Amino acid sequence: MAVFWGALICLVSSVAALYPSSSDVVDLNPANFDRLVIQSDALWIVEFYAPWCGHCQQFVPEFSKAATALKGVIKVGAVNADEHKSLSSQYGVRGFPTVKIFGSDKSKPEDYSGPRTAEGLVDSGFKALRDKVNIQLGGKRSGSSSKSDPKDVIELTDSNFKSKVLDSEDIWLVEFYAPWCGHCKNLAPHWAKAATELKGKVKLGALDATVHTVTANEYGVQGYPTIKYFGPGRKESSSAQDYTGGRTSSDIVTWAMEKLAENVPAPDVKQIINEETLKEACEEHPLCVVSVLPHILDCQSDCRYSYLDTLKKMGEKYKQKMWGWIWAEAGSQPELESMLEIGGFGYPAMAVMNVKKMKYSILRGSFSTDGINEFLRDLSFGRGSTAPVKGAALPKINPTEAWDGKDGELPPEEDIDLSDVDLDDIGTKDEL
Repeated sequence: MAVFWGALICLVSSVAALYPSSSDVVDLNPANFDRLVIQSDALWIVEFYAPWCGHCQQFVPEFSKAATALKGVIKVGAVNADEHKSLSSQYGVRGFPTVKIFGSDKSKPEDYSGPRTAEGLVDSGFKALRDKVNIQLGGKRSGSSSKSDPKDVIELTDSNFKSKVLDSEDIWLVEFYAPWCGHCKNLAPHWAKAATELKGKVKLGALDATVHTVTANEYGVQGYPTIKYFGPGRKESSSAQDYTGGRTSSDIVTWAMEKLAENVPAPDVKQIINEETLKEACEEHPLCVVSVLPHILDCQSDCRYSYLDTLKKMGEKYKQKMWGWIWAEAGSQPELESMLEIGGFGYPAMAVMNVKKMKYSILRGSFSTDGINEFLRDLSFGRGSTAPVKGAALPKINPTEAWDGKDGELPPEEDIDLSDVDLDDIGTKDEL
């Protein structure tokens, strides 16, 4: 009998725990869901399941496979909805398994309606990730609908191609077409719609290759439509690359936005000299990285430049995150230091703040390339502890002179002129 009950208990336990602790699927529950999923910047794919559900049990291998494939890119978790009914009802779960994607708007997760395969989950995860990047870059969702204006497609010719495309600083996608080409006619509405969605970010042009043959021949156009990509900055003719995306408007927008993200310039690491500096870095970006460097008398120019170089390298590495990067000298902004609890372990110090959520996280490791990278990487994946900002508002900033890039100097000592002093009037030590 004891053996029977032992076997039964093991069977129940194995069914209840569809995903073992060794799985890449994160076990989610009411105690950790808000912290791990809602409050983090990571994108999550979450399954709500019931242990007794046959479809859920069959789904385990594919969901686990997707979690392993997406490890380090997109978080994958599972909620035992039978055990945590309050959490599942909060998200309207009525059947099992239910999969939801928590993307750019965590308050409105999207229902996953694709195939119950690892490939389907990965594809939907990457689409949601592209949408998140597009939104952070100020764009629209890759699948969003918008009215198109054919005028947003710039007409290119042999005579204006150099001035408009090659001599511009903008990113361009150029279609070489033939008026009689059926594929070109099918592409036209998608090209126009993409041009409207990408307006102000990436320019889309079209050149009639049957008329403007000089330019078409220069780029080896032999079929229609042919699409070429021209990167940012002034360009050489040889800098053109083949477009490798699909031919729907969403495909074109997604491909172009990925190129735009690749070419985002490294952010400036600005000194906090007034309130505008702080607001620009922290209110206009998803996160702002705040560093407090030692006083110039404690860390002269070479020392300070080495810290700033480290911050610039990290800014370059994480530039696609579109974060703001700022720094202040120790003691110059006491309210900011107090609000973020910076400096308790000495200087230099760092904190990352999310102004929309009024939360921050402190660097507790070393202020080095490896230490900062590990800290920021964990934040990118939704790991690491956060705390609410004191006062739930940005602090008062003291107007400060920008650092001149030079070593610090102690204020000169004042010399005392004793020429007019009668030493007899000073008195002896005892008299004093």
